[in-house]
Amino acid sequence: MKHSTEYDAVIVGSGPNGLAAGIRLALEGLRVKIFEASDTVGGGMRTKELMQPGFRHDICSAIHPMAASSPFMSRLPLGEFGLEWIRPEYPLAHPMDDGPAAILQHDITATAEAFGADADAYRSVMEPIVHHWKELTNDFLGPLTFPYHPLLMARFGLNAIKSAGRFQRRYQTDLAKALFGGIAAHSILDLDEPITTAIGLVLGAAGHAVGWPLPRGGSQMIADSMAAYFESLGGEIETGTEVKSLNQLPAHTCVLFDLTPRQVVDIAGEQLPDNYKKRLEKFRYGAGVFKVDYILTEPVPWNDSRCQKAGTVHLGGTFDEISVSEKQMANGHHPDKPYVLVAQQSLFDDSRTPDDRHTLWAYCHVPSGSERNMTKEIEDQIERFAPGFRDTVEQRHTMTTSQFEAYNANYFGGDINGGRQDIWQLFTRPLHLVHPYATPAKGLYICSASTPPGGGVHGMCGYHAAMLALKKEFGRSKNDLKFGDD
Repeated sequence: MKHSTEYDAVIVGSGPNGLAAGIRLALEGLRVKIFEASDTVGGGMRTKELMQPGFRHDICSAIHPMAASSPFMSRLPLGEFGLEWIRPEYPLAHPMDDGPAAILQHDITATAEAFGADADAYRSVMEPIVHHWKELTNDFLGPLTFPYHPLLMARFGLNAIKSAGRFQRRYQTDLAKALFGGIAAHSILDLDEPITTAIGLVLGAAGHAVGWPLPRGGSQMIADSMAAYFESLGGEIETGTEVKSLNQLPAHTCVLFDLTPRQVVDIAGEQLPDNYKKRLEKFRYGAGVFKVDYILTEPVPWNDSRCQKAGTVHLGGTFDEISVSEKQMANGHHPDKPYVLVAQQSLFDDSRTPDDRHTLWAYCHVPSGSERNMTKEIEDQIERFAPGFRDTVEQRHTMTTSQFEAYNANYFGGDINGGRQDIWQLFTRPLHLVHPYATPAKGLYICSASTPPGGGVHGMCGYHAAMLALKKEFGRSKNDLKFGDD
């Protein structure tokens, strides 16, 4: 059904990229409307009461180093619209079976000193990235083009292209190897694959440069503040409306899809050339996740009490153990000792619970489409480093890959990254190196995590798609990557 109201741009999906695209277009004075299938905005940035009133659980994303690093989002006045960042004393802890945990501290030197013989090696890699963080994020968080800082990126790239398995050999100590391996495993790939080092270096450096912050009140606050700012610019949002066809949309100049290729084909396939549509249908999705949310009677009793000062805890033991578990997952198996990511938001944000009890957020990687319940394996890993943990559990809520997909159709097979992020599909997602956000159909763009730079709450896929649409549809080619600078 056609509406009488005309819009310069219509955006389908209100995840971080849909909202970022909407904001960027609205800043140009364009008339923009966002349609969202769910009853709330946010995509992966939603927070809900899953078990008991007053206990607020982040459904997917919880810790946000890339939002704090984003050249676009970090410059928006979201604080004026309710967003408040909390930065725990330690961005990350990685407990070990014997001896102290590996701790990623804000200070590089303090982190490195704990690695003993690896102190110099750690600093030599991290310091150049951290010292040039603002400059490098423009290159990290964009499509593959000639870099803004070619010498810096060349130095980074020599390491980044390596597999994490190869890169970790530069370290001698189990602590340094394990900390790096846990961060690199955010790639959700076999750690022997190329470019898994890039994930470890970028997220590790972010911990030193901006921390691994969490939003007070939950990740929903990022979405709500972005939506409020968008609406303050004149933008419109309609929730509870699932777009199944372009015919549903009001008259418009262009459409930006904060959706994965499979959904774009379903909605707009008739407008797309057959060869392009067939290539979109071959887009490769990645592995999935299994998640458990907890209500705890008290904080997790970690063996190393410093873990209670960390917003995020990685579980998996040594680098070799993590590597084995991720290889098993990548080969379609369920590891007995999975790599587990844990977030402890309520230790730092008392708005997450109504009393002195706590929440806990934990997930592990599983094969795409897996329906196996991994609660026991996850809890075995937590109990391994925090004996007595199960005694603190009051209630659990689990999500399988199919439940993730039901919650957000972008999470096909439980893939929370919008597609496999390997060397063949990192910068060429969904198909092209040049203008990956455009489709052959006039006025149709893809702005989701299925475009560069991929998954994560940073909004840069939406930003770059909006910039391309501004140029192609409205003749506005201003490059404002330094938006907001004085």
